[in-house]
Amino acid sequence: MTKAVSAWQSFKRDRAAIIGSGVLFAFILAVSIGPLIYPASYSEIDFARATSAPSWQYPLGTNDLGQDQLARLLWGGRVSVAVGITAMLVSVSLGTLIGTLAGFCGGLVDTVLMRVTDLFLSLPQLPLLLLIIYLFREPMRQLVGPEAGIFVLIILVIGGLTWMSTARLVRAGFLAMKEQAFVQAARSLGAHPVEIVWRHILPNVVGPVIVAATLGVGNAIITESTLSFLGIGFPPDVPTWGRMLFDAQNYVASAPYLVVAPGLAIFLTVLSVNYLGDGLRDALDVRSR
Repeated sequence: MTKAVSAWQSFKRDRAAIIGSGVLFAFILAVSIGPLIYPASYSEIDFARATSAPSWQYPLGTNDLGQDQLARLLWGGRVSVAVGITAMLVSVSLGTLIGTLAGFCGGLVDTVLMRVTDLFLSLPQLPLLLLIIYLFREPMRQLVGPEAGIFVLIILVIGGLTWMSTARLVRAGFLAMKEQAFVQAARSLGAHPVEIVWRHILPNVVGPVIVAATLGVGNAIITESTLSFLGIGFPPDVPTWGRMLFDAQNYVASAPYLVVAPGLAIFLTVLSVNYLGDGLRDALDVRSR
């Protein structure tokens, strides 16, 4: 039985991971094709229907501007999920690169990179996030555009401040694997260092990276939602889930349905991602099998 088949058999036995995968797939499918099935405008303003309760015409009601909440939830999900995946890719790529250099090169390179990692770990992330976005929000808007500028800035900031755990995981894997006999044999046969890293070591440490990447998606979604809830994320016309919570905070008592839908979407998405990550961690860990 190959490693992939064994891991899949282990993953299938984890009921929480299977349910989490199904819920996550359902959310991704909903935000991908939902706006095509439910083509209502998410930006049309009509004060005559402001804060309308859920009905057949508006399944999740309308906000204080009369905008359809379901349409905004579906469109906002695209932005939130895109931020989560893209920021995760930035974080994992940066962490893998730094962990590879530190673990494979060792010596002074390892010392310097690990001290830089420790420095980033000691920084207060949320205040630093707020400060960076506050300082660079307007320049990025002028350089790239109001929406694309904030998107690029948010994914770079989130990815640039969350790579440390991945770097440590990759470094630990490299330190353990580069002393193995097959790596020493490849080195003695004159294999190029890049070939040793790419073909012999990195495939054997990719398991923890996949788990870190999965959990990183949930962390990025929560961080973006926090920034949007604080009012410094995307502009008001971009309906992210965090922005919808920010817009609904004054209507918790009079129109609680404005809070329930985006809050539940964030909760279920992050919870399903965490269950998926836990299942992958157990499935890819030989000792747990």
